[in-house]
Amino acid sequence: MERQGQFMKTQYYTAASLDGFIATEDDSLEWLFSLGDLGDSSYPAFISEVGALAMGSATYEWLMRNAEKVVAETGSPWPYTQPAWIFSSRKLPIIEGANIRFANGDVRHVHAEMRAAAGDRNIWVVGGGDLAGQFYDAGLLDELIVQVGSATLGKGKPLFPRRVLSPSLRLTSVHQMGTGMVELRYEIHKGNYNKAA
Repeated sequence: MERQGQFMKTQYYTAASLDGFIATEDDSLEWLFSLGDLGDSSYPAFISEVGALAMGSATYEWLMRNAEKVVAETGSPWPYTQPAWIFSSRKLPIIEGANIRFANGDVRHVHAEMRAAAGDRNIWVVGGGDLAGQFYDAGLLDELIVQVGSATLGKGKPLFPRRVLSPSLRLTSVHQMGTGMVELRYEIHKGNYNKAA
């Protein structure tokens, strides 16, 4: 699908520490909150072009555990208006008011549903890194947008646990966000996928 000459994309948009982790080992994002203001980021423009979301169970459970913070920040325990697919092999509770569906297994089987729901808008792979990697493995990931924070965690949940070698990732932009973060945007050229054996 196209919009104003642009192809609709499946995007992995996330934040990571300088040493490549999106969360601590116990799925905490506390390290991230002091590094920048969401309003100063590309997020408002980004989310306005999103028509469907894919989310792993750890990300979904973080939202449930931190419902009070989410409500304080967004006014609702579920901060998205778009339909979302939660990928989990476990039965999870439903957040009240959330437009969600639970999915399990191969992401290719769900992607067509997500594409239909998104219409002429993008699909956001919210996280985690392994779920984004599954979209990459299936040849469905078009863009990687990473806001790298000025912090190191030493260990934790990896940004993108896949081997991706040049020229698959092509840097398209770099944007400094204050003194705490920088945003890197990469196009993924599918004909050049280099997967680990």
